[in-house]
Amino acid sequence: MTGRGAVYPTRAAVLAAAAGVPVTLVLAVVTPHAWYAGLAWPAAVLLLALADALTGSNAATATLSAPASASVGETVDLLLDVRAPGAPRQVDVALAAHPLLAAEDDGRSRMTLSGGKGAALLPVTAIRRGTAAVDRIWLRWRGSLGLVWKQRSLEAGATWPVLPDIRPVRDKGAEIFRRHALNGLMAQIDRGDGTDFDALVEFRTGMDRRAIDWKQSARHRKLHAKEFRSERNEQVVFLVDCGRQMSDPVAGLPRVDRAVSAMLLAAWVALKLGDRVALHAFDSRPRIASGLVSGAGAFAELQRLAARIDYGAEESNYTFALTTLATRLTRRSMIVMFTEFTDLTSADFLVRAVARLVETHLLIVVVLRDEELAAFVERAPGDADDVTRAVTAAGLLRDRQVVLTRLRHLGVHVVEADHDKVGDRLVAAYVDLKRRNLL
Repeated sequence: MTGRGAVYPTRAAVLAAAAGVPVTLVLAVVTPHAWYAGLAWPAAVLLLALADALTGSNAATATLSAPASASVGETVDLLLDVRAPGAPRQVDVALAAHPLLAAEDDGRSRMTLSGGKGAALLPVTAIRRGTAAVDRIWLRWRGSLGLVWKQRSLEAGATWPVLPDIRPVRDKGAEIFRRHALNGLMAQIDRGDGTDFDALVEFRTGMDRRAIDWKQSARHRKLHAKEFRSERNEQVVFLVDCGRQMSDPVAGLPRVDRAVSAMLLAAWVALKLGDRVALHAFDSRPRIASGLVSGAGAFAELQRLAARIDYGAEESNYTFALTTLATRLTRRSMIVMFTEFTDLTSADFLVRAVARLVETHLLIVVVLRDEELAAFVERAPGDADDVTRAVTAAGLLRDRQVVLTRLRHLGVHVVEADHDKVGDRLVAAYVDLKRRNLL
């Protein structure tokens, strides 16, 4: 790393120089003709500070190693390797702040050197998707007399991509897959509940008598019944709202990132089940519109598209987005829409747009539970301001439930869950609807 250095006095040097002011005043009063003798104290402090700045080496180098990539919401360790021959054992380190990163104590820390060398792990948390960077590092240490700070500003140039969070897919995907496999839908072909004809078998006790094929039974002189399996190759479209309200944080991360994480988990399960998946995103107008992909190998393509979903600052236009989506779909599909609304006006537009879409397609609306409003309502009020906040929050939650109830009355399947459970709830709803052959 290349950089530049600076030297400036410490607090001890300033206090030592200030301590000589009373002595200078006393000498000026007692011996006015020799007032300049009082300048000996600050001059001595200045000379000592100058000697402290000149002794020892001011050179320092550092190497910052960044990860190849990180998931949004993930805390990664940056390895800092420092070489400062003239520095004492304790060196202060500071990282240049970046909008996509959050670090403890604003990126400041203290590391210990041994023989002018040392290494430390600096934890940073990725709070948004994009390209994270640490452009500059500052190193600072005291001189041997403790009267000056020696500081070096070094160019780091460390960058790494912050991608959508696929940790739920890695950590929970297989577990969820096994959980639902017990019901016969995932690990094997689900017979008896589907719509696609699979085989003609002998009738057994417990089978639906409506499935008996009387012609084949008469031919074989035994009761035979048709066995079905769950339909494959269905269309599942994930529609992500990336408007202004979806950029608000939930537990430290924007809602849109929580939605993308849950979407990737559900998409992975859908691809494993043999369905075709597409990804769309919108705010004031459609931003991303992908084609349908299938097969487990297509998950990487969905992850790449999800990384392109931006943080919008405009209001969401539900009518434009849903109308455009409806024109692209040529057959009945399952549409999973992630969105958020805080006022009845935007919610009314959502309900009107959904009412037309649900006549043709199966629609799931996914919203995150508003933990902040719920906390205001559940918290015991301590003063008049707390009562006002609680009443306002209760009104907003009541309006929210009214809108969700209107959606349910239209035939929309609503999934409302906490941010850490929304992925599991969405997969359970998808599997349940698929098992019931509502698509």
